[in-house]
Amino acid sequence: MSEQPTESYTGFELSREFLEEIQTSIKSEDRERLQERLEPLHPADISQVLEELDADEAKYVLAQLDHETGAEIISNLETETRRRFLRNFSSEELAAYMYHIDSDDAADILNEQPIQVREEIIAHIDDPKVASDVLELLRYEEDRAGGLMAKELVKANVNWSIRQCIEEIRRQAEEVERLYSVYVVDDRDKLLGRVSLKRIVLANDRARVADIYEPDVIAIESYRDAEEVAEIMRRYDLEAIPVINVQGKLLGRITIDDVVDVITEQAEKDQQIMSGLTETPEDDDSVWSLSRARLPWLLIGMMGGLLGARFIGVFEDDLTVIPAMAFFIPLITATGGNVGIQSSTVVVQSLANRSALGDSFWGRMLKVLLVALVNALVISMVVFGFVFISESIKMAFVVAIALFSVVMLASLMGTLTPLALDHFGINPAVASGPFITTANDLLGLAVYFSVAHLLYQL
Repeated sequence: MSEQPTESYTGFELSREFLEEIQTSIKSEDRERLQERLEPLHPADISQVLEELDADEAKYVLAQLDHETGAEIISNLETETRRRFLRNFSSEELAAYMYHIDSDDAADILNEQPIQVREEIIAHIDDPKVASDVLELLRYEEDRAGGLMAKELVKANVNWSIRQCIEEIRRQAEEVERLYSVYVVDDRDKLLGRVSLKRIVLANDRARVADIYEPDVIAIESYRDAEEVAEIMRRYDLEAIPVINVQGKLLGRITIDDVVDVITEQAEKDQQIMSGLTETPEDDDSVWSLSRARLPWLLIGMMGGLLGARFIGVFEDDLTVIPAMAFFIPLITATGGNVGIQSSTVVVQSLANRSALGDSFWGRMLKVLLVALVNALVISMVVFGFVFISESIKMAFVVAIALFSVVMLASLMGTLTPLALDHFGINPAVASGPFITTANDLLGLAVYFSVAHLLYQL
């Protein structure tokens, strides 16, 4: 008899028709139809549906699902959406969901709530251990290893037998969602090492944990920065990393999914800084808050523009003598800005994943200069031909030489500035965007008019 193929879940794409059907079921309170449509979906996909609903509709949907499924849906919601939705729930209702959420996610969600609401929710959590774990995690800053870790893990005493270790794994099976290895501790919970599930399964029941565990385990202290955690896990290709205190006591573990969140958040933050945003804007921020996030770098760009205008004013007489020079000012400034942003973006990205640290400084500079040289030659030759056809050979030389110089200098500035900022402990992302563009605009104008002065002997 042939076997029937197993159905595979191929993902979910939210359509306008599906969303309207869900909203119609909510308005008509057709619970059976609503459950029928939502039951095949993964909790992450239901979260996507809820993102498009208002708070009352979302609460109605969650009420039709069990607390465990609802907890996973709440965990997958975007932060701002979750804040908006959870205002509709009582402390008792939220406590019921918190019981089913991993301790690290529960702590993150509670941190989003006002202090009074947070305390009320914890007071309504029935399980003292769950409440205690969440309270402990709330003591850590969100951007530290302690703020990322979860309390759920499997640990075994070094003196246990393999049979005892397996019994502990079974006991924790419901609580620990992803089990990569068992951490080995002494009588004081000090981390001694780890043992893989494979070695446990293959070991004799009468053997002891002390006989098979690996003492060389990579761990991280609870006070370490979240980005450092991400870097260590990336470097050593870890799926999970244990968290310890300064005495070496095992506190919890950080899994790869938590690190992915850190990397994503940092990339978004760097992108905002590179775009000229000094704060992270949220959808429900006030007009003043959104303006404040954009204004500082815009003002810096404006000051750079005013300086550029003033600089051009100094050469007003030159422009009167050779009006055609004005035609190519946008070309000079735009090219310098683009080259600088390209160079700085590459360096910022390499610094973010620390790939730049393995290269020698002079080796990197040589590569930058060679790339800049090729780009400068190609751009200047193309522009020379264009200007020669439309203007004169002397003007073609002015623009081509100026562009060649600007590309070389902008490449160096775009490379050296983030490296220097990183050396002094400043976020190198601030070197990109408006800063590099403004600096290269002024540099380009200075080079352009200087070359014109030399060739035209103004």
